[in-house]
Amino acid sequence: MGVKYLWDTNTVIYYLQGHFLYSAELFIDDLLVHSQPAISAITEVELLCWKTANTKDLEVLHDFINDVWIFELEKPIKLQAAKIRKAYTIKLPDAIIAATALVHNLTLLTSNIVDFKRIADLQVINPHDM
Repeated sequence: MGVKYLWDTNTVIYYLQGHFLYSAELFIDDLLVHSQPAISAITEVELLCWKTANTKDLEVLHDFINDVWIFELEKPIKLQAAKIRKAYTIKLPDAIIAATALVHNLTLLTSNIVDFKRIADLQVINPHDM
C-alpha cells in the first residue's frame, strides 16, 4: 500500500468528525484500503491549530497525525510553491499543499476546489462529489 492521495486540512476534519455524506465516507474508506493517508506539513500545522476542537477531537486528531504520512517542507516543495504563488492568486498554505501534491505526483483530496482547480497539472478530487 503506497501513498496516492494528499489530504487537505478540510478533508481530514470532515472525515474525523464524520461530516461527509455517506457516499463520500464510502469513497474515503475505499481509499484507505488501497492507499496510506498523507498530509503536508502545512496541513499538520493547521490541524494542530484547530481552535474549535474539543478534547475528544484532539485525541482523535493526534492519533490520526501519528498514523499518516507527513510530507515535510523540503526544497522542491518550496520552489514549486513559489511558482504557484507567482502564477496564481492563492494563499501560501494552499500553494504549499498544491506544491506538495505536484512534487510527489499525488491527487489532492479537498472540498476547496475553487482555490485549486486552476493550478495546471494538479489532480483534485472533492470527496463531496463522490
